[in-house]
Amino acid sequence: HLTFDPEVDVAAPFINGKARPKIAILREQGVNSHLEMSYAMHSAGFETYDVHMSDLQTGRARLSQFQGFVACGGFSYGDTLGAGEGWARSILFNPALTEQFAAFFQRKDTFALGVCNGCQMMAALSPIIPGAQAWPKFTRNKGEQFEARLSLVEVLPSPSIFFKGMEGSRIPIAVAHGEGFADFSQRGDAKAVHRTMRFVDNAGQPTEVYPFNPNGSPEGLTAVTTVDGRFTALMPHPERVFRNLQMSWTNGAVDEPSPWMRMFHNARRALT
Repeated sequence: HLTFDPEVDVAAPFINGKARPKIAILREQGVNSHLEMSYAMHSAGFETYDVHMSDLQTGRARLSQFQGFVACGGFSYGDTLGAGEGWARSILFNPALTEQFAAFFQRKDTFALGVCNGCQMMAALSPIIPGAQAWPKFTRNKGEQFEARLSLVEVLPSPSIFFKGMEGSRIPIAVAHGEGFADFSQRGDAKAVHRTMRFVDNAGQPTEVYPFNPNGSPEGLTAVTTVDGRFTALMPHPERVFRNLQMSWTNGAVDEPSPWMRMFHNARRALT
């Protein structure tokens, strides 16, 4: 079990005297986790900007202004176009936006995180994300219903900049999705994908069994990353449990960050 260690996890010693990197907290109609994500990223040392897709579509903002973005979770377009798929199509069917996102992903100094609806969106953008071609499509949960609860996950060894030093940790995390099944029959390559996180049961074993695995994904898979680790997509919501107070149980002080805060600090450290 990973605990928060101020000597290891506090980002301040790594960023004193340095400007906060600018990141876009990206949202679309129906997204609802942008405030929590902005707070978590700001606490880790980033300068966060609320960027709606309409800002990119009209030119009020451009991805070239930012070093990173987080595609947040929620219900873009009410999920009526397929969870995250409508969001991705608003980019892929707009040549100017496709070019803008592709240029962002091609830069060597950028990173991006997709959570829940944002995970589905980024997975649909995988053809233009270098190193993401093995990512699956996320489709309807095997249980055919929306699931929202705390679930137990294990962080896997991976290149992801977000999870450095967290490998092997088993930590509760919030889930809230109806389409989280990693479906390799529609897209991706299960043998080549870089796995980052998986659901485990109460014995710590990877599982496809409900309710330990809320969507039935093969081998519990619930997060993926690219070859270089700069772009990561995960179905659960770490921004909803980055404080001990948000956990169902903790042996730490309730006013302290939870173990999940480390992933946000890791992202900040990666840019030092």
